[in-house]
Amino acid sequence: MNRFPLKMVVSALAALMLVSVSAQAKTKKPKQKKPYDLSANPLGDVKSKQPDKALFDKAIIAMKKGRYDVARLDLQTMLNTYPDSEYRMRAKLAVGDSWFKEGGSAALTQAEAEYKDFITFFPDAPEAAEAQMKVGDIYDSEMEKPDRDPVNAEHAEQEYRIMINQFPDSTLIPRAKQKLREVQEVLGERETQIGLYYESRENYPAAIARLQTVADTYPLYSKSDQVLLAIGDSYAGEAKNVQASRGLPGAVKERLRAVYLDKATAAYAKVITRYPMAPHVEDARDRLVAMNRPVPEPTPEAVAESDAEERSRQPIRFTDRTLDLIKHGPMVVEAVHVGDPSLTDPKRTIAPDINKENMAAYASAVNGGKPAPEPAPAQPTAVNEPPRSDQPSAAPLQGGVPGEGTGVGVSVVSAPAADPNAPVKAVGPVNTKLPAAEAAAAAPSQVNDIKSTGPTSTPIQTASSKKKQKAPKATDDESSSKKKKKKGLSKLNPF
Repeated sequence: MNRFPLKMVVSALAALMLVSVSAQAKTKKPKQKKPYDLSANPLGDVKSKQPDKALFDKAIIAMKKGRYDVARLDLQTMLNTYPDSEYRMRAKLAVGDSWFKEGGSAALTQAEAEYKDFITFFPDAPEAAEAQMKVGDIYDSEMEKPDRDPVNAEHAEQEYRIMINQFPDSTLIPRAKQKLREVQEVLGERETQIGLYYESRENYPAAIARLQTVADTYPLYSKSDQVLLAIGDSYAGEAKNVQASRGLPGAVKERLRAVYLDKATAAYAKVITRYPMAPHVEDARDRLVAMNRPVPEPTPEAVAESDAEERSRQPIRFTDRTLDLIKHGPMVVEAVHVGDPSLTDPKRTIAPDINKENMAAYASAVNGGKPAPEPAPAQPTAVNEPPRSDQPSAAPLQGGVPGEGTGVGVSVVSAPAADPNAPVKAVGPVNTKLPAAEAAAAAPSQVNDIKSTGPTSTPIQTASSKKKQKAPKATDDESSSKKKKKKGLSKLNPF
């Protein structure tokens, strides 16, 4: 009997509460007026009716609609009309943004120039870091695949490094570091492909030079373990070539082979100690065991660092490989997302350096394990002696009788008289007179064929007394000033 009235009371209270809540929702509190005028602060995120702000907003709207030329015109008008506006920095930066968003080679070049000008005029502004970051993004957007021209990738690496070094307190530093890791991933892939090609052609010095450059410059490269493994294989190939050579003594072969195997062991050991969680660690262990060399154990710090690097990489999916065939730029999915990228390039390893190391190792092996002796300094040759390829020569002496010259700047040097007391006699025959059989015959005397034999003889005719002979008649083929008679059909031609 008492349950029915209790339910009615509960329902009535619930209805009363709903009515009160709805009434409170309908009645809104009036806004309180702030104690200052919002239109007086143009830098605030509020609406402003100032003309410079109106031009800036109009340009931003035009840029969002893709009308970049109109946006640049409005921004330039604002900069020229209101040089003291609070929006001048953002307006100048927006000019570069309009070129950057427009795209194209010429537009991106103009955008880079605008960003560089902004950094020059406002080096201490927070927007300077943003401008430098966008310069790096310009080259990053034009970056080619690893097997193409690396100029844009190298420029992008340089610009991102400048951004990190010049603006270390910027909020864009994490993004700049990640972009730098991706660019270095592309550069490392390029050098690795070239080094592996040289290794396949058994050009081991060139392969070692390329791969060692990658190992020293890009330690965060996703295939660093494979790079070190290839370096060890190249040194092992050098040792195999030494063992197969026939012109070396057995002792020299063993010493030289031991040198190359030690370098291969160091490369395999670094794979285990630096990248213990990488995919090719077991391959390095197997090679050390096959060489009967000790297998090192990595430290816990190295294991944690390598594990963090491997976990930060994204796996390559089927869609990534498909897009890599279509898109213009490289695929940087495997780039690491932790660790500090290298901000300076160490000295690049080149093939001549590897060849010099090989020559030094060969000389040490020939000398019984001792280093090769230092070569003696080159001594100049004597005066007026022919120069040698390994020694410089002194300047030749010039002399002669004063006043006697050839007119071409060279003085005639007379041969000195033979010294009878000289220890070394001159080389050559003493008597230079030729025998009668080899001597040249005397020239005959000039004889005049035309002579007068007496008073009744014909007088001698000279060139002046001779009559001039008539010139031969000109033929048809020769030119003549005399008018020729026309023949045949030529008579009909009046000209």
